[in-house]
Amino acid sequence: MSMFKDMLKDTESLFTTNVEALDFDYLPKLVPFREAEQKQIANCIKPLFQKRNGRNILVHGKPGIGKTVAIKHILKELEEETDEIFPIYINCWQTTTSFKIMIEICNQLGYKFTQNKKTEELTKVVKDIINQNSGAVIIFDEIDKVEDTDFLYLLLEEVYRKTIILITNYKSWFTQVDERTRSRLIPDLLEFKEYTEQETIEILKARMQYAFVPNVWDDDAFNLLAKKAAEMKDIRTGLFLIKEAGQIAEDKSKKKIEKEDALQAITKLESFSIKSSNDLVDIEKEILEMIKKNNEMKIGDLFKMYAAKGKDISYRTFQRRIKKLEEGKFINIQKLDGGAEGKTSIIKYGESKKLTDF
Repeated sequence: MSMFKDMLKDTESLFTTNVEALDFDYLPKLVPFREAEQKQIANCIKPLFQKRNGRNILVHGKPGIGKTVAIKHILKELEEETDEIFPIYINCWQTTTSFKIMIEICNQLGYKFTQNKKTEELTKVVKDIINQNSGAVIIFDEIDKVEDTDFLYLLLEEVYRKTIILITNYKSWFTQVDERTRSRLIPDLLEFKEYTEQETIEILKARMQYAFVPNVWDDDAFNLLAKKAAEMKDIRTGLFLIKEAGQIAEDKSKKKIEKEDALQAITKLESFSIKSSNDLVDIEKEILEMIKKNNEMKIGDLFKMYAAKGKDISYRTFQRRIKKLEEGKFINIQKLDGGAEGKTSIIKYGESKKLTDF
């Protein structure tokens, strides 16, 4: 009997050509179990169709429960419905300042002559373009990552017709916004609640059926991973596990994904991070690389080391970058009391990258 009899051929795969259905940022044709939330958001946008100002909304809830997917789906429907309302999506994890945000809005509006322009000049460009049309829906995802909120005040003051949608994991973020901006924003509040176990299973099953050829999943294997995702209350966990288990089985040249493959996939959760280092700006990548090479060092010593490289950065800015790395689950900050120096923070590389920490 040939030792290679059961191996998959070069042209065979457990995955279909739609494997992107397992990606975190994949936009499905339907967003199940979020109809009520989507309707509330759509109602905030509807006044724009009558050339009136829309309502603003703060969307909050834990990671991995469909906030971004549901809102991007509405944005896609808006694009298909009209050309007169601009759909604008900003990821504030990558675009953190008012200047950068205005640059990105200009780009999405099709205005490319942004060189040597200041924030106020860019704001005037944005205002003129949007005000000449029926308005804009402007989404700021991970709004809690911004370094300032001046852009919000400027948009609220200068743009006549708009719906501003703020997405955050932390409802409390809004209380930190300055009063002049809060009083003009006055957003509706919308909480995305966690999926139930059955909802999680149904969502993952739909994605699985789209990404894999029929009948390659053992029921026990899929149910194990779906229940693990439900336990951790994060759809992204399930997507990662399903994709990983499929790859494990395929690497073994198996024609079926079995429970042992699912169990092996679960062991990889410890080293998995939702955020990719590609999502970081250059300064954060540099700091992260330095932490990796100097693990478990005091934050003050890390700052001195970074500044010694000729980097023009204040200690406060350095602390803010460290905080963002912690929020992104790239590092862990351990605060210690006592000793000659009083309180200090020890920076550990990768210890909070575990998906199980979500």
